[in-house]
Amino acid sequence: MSEAGTTGGRADGTESHDPDFPDRFLAFMREGWRDSELPVGPRPEVPNHAKRRAALSAAFPGETLVVPTGPEKVRANDTGYPFRPGSDFVYLTGDHDPDSVLVMRPNGSGHDAVLYMRPRSSRLTDEFFRSRHGELWVGRRHTLKEKATELGVETADLTGLDAALADLAPGHTRVLRGFDQRVDAAVRPYDGAREQGQPGRDRELAVVISELKLAKDEWEIAQLQDAVDATVRGFEDVARILPADRGVSERLLEGVFALRARHDGNDVGYGSIVGAGEHATILHWVHNHGTTRPGELLLMDMGVENRHLYTADVTRVLPVDGRFTALQRQVYDIVYASQQAGIDAIRPGVAFQEVHLTCMRVLAEGLADLGLLPVGVDEAMDPSSTVYRRWTLHGFGHMLGLDVHDCANARKERYKDGTLGEGYVLTVEPGLYFQPEDDLVPEELRGVGVRIEDDILVTSSGAVNLSAGLPRTADEVESWLAAQREAGPRLPG
Repeated sequence: MSEAGTTGGRADGTESHDPDFPDRFLAFMREGWRDSELPVGPRPEVPNHAKRRAALSAAFPGETLVVPTGPEKVRANDTGYPFRPGSDFVYLTGDHDPDSVLVMRPNGSGHDAVLYMRPRSSRLTDEFFRSRHGELWVGRRHTLKEKATELGVETADLTGLDAALADLAPGHTRVLRGFDQRVDAAVRPYDGAREQGQPGRDRELAVVISELKLAKDEWEIAQLQDAVDATVRGFEDVARILPADRGVSERLLEGVFALRARHDGNDVGYGSIVGAGEHATILHWVHNHGTTRPGELLLMDMGVENRHLYTADVTRVLPVDGRFTALQRQVYDIVYASQQAGIDAIRPGVAFQEVHLTCMRVLAEGLADLGLLPVGVDEAMDPSSTVYRRWTLHGFGHMLGLDVHDCANARKERYKDGTLGEGYVLTVEPGLYFQPEDDLVPEELRGVGVRIEDDILVTSSGAVNLSAGLPRTADEVESWLAAQREAGPRLPG
């Protein structure tokens, strides 16, 4: 890391420990620079973002809407986390830069959208070489004109944002809050009622955006398929370096997948779960400091976030030595049958809860076959009981898109208690988890965890498995793993 910090500092972007340069050096740095324009053109997805803004406009006629992306976040002192823009902001603009704010003002027949952004630093000031925002430190930023051309939306200098927000009437303005403290402070909430961190009126803005995101358009589906395809390659990379006869660290496998994610996409879509042996029974195991062992299972829940920030979410379980034991296969087959039943149930108009109950009944029946249920299957499935959930723990899946848990602000009646629609993309990921300390299961089952997860598109005729490029049945997993090991390691490319 060079001298200049990446976060914090003074308002002009310099740091307290930056040197005081002599005037002769400053004068020399200001001269002799050639200017050039970026060769930008409209992005292919510009019409998609315009349609989304139009749909949001129609939902709030006559009201001003403010959607920030948020600033960079401090990791430690003057170092920052890699910036990831707010998902709702990206959904409406396609912009990936920090600090930007979308303001949509009513114009009588709809809304005029203006993107407030930090434009390229002028060579008339010292910012380009002294400030942490300067292009000699972070690279060339777009000019206002370049950004407007690329995104198809009017742009304005971020320095004018305070004035733009100052005259907004709280009763006629809605803000997506919790992303930018500067914006939250500038626009006073209309009421004091709070729900999940959003004042009542502003909460409605978050809800509407989430519900607009439920049905994916053609371009979004292509982005999700791109993310899934990269994820398939990542799983192949991991399988190719997974030894059958000795242990390797979970973090090695996490790192191999992360290499693919950074090469083929933007990053991983969430913290990779690499659970060897009993770690597979911990749903969100992200420490990844364990070691694989021949004879045990390896659960990996991983997804690539592509360059447009759409993420895959896939889980596979591999027998480390290449073959499932009879008991491992029995558990795996129960989970596979549950997942397949859930996928078969998916179609437009089917209730989200129906898919859940379909998956759970198959798991409960499997638990009964294993001799674990203390009651019959029907009683275990009764809402007043659900004792089967001791070993299933979670629901069948969730919506997928720009967020791994997409559309999280949607109303229950449109999501969990609603029905599926054409264009929805969701995971189907039932699992069985037998904790190492569970005295109600036979010793040979303790520490066994199995989850199978795929990314499913709802079409007019049913379900399409976007992640079908990875094997699902026990026999297919064994054959695939052997084929990957025979092919050997590879570098992304």
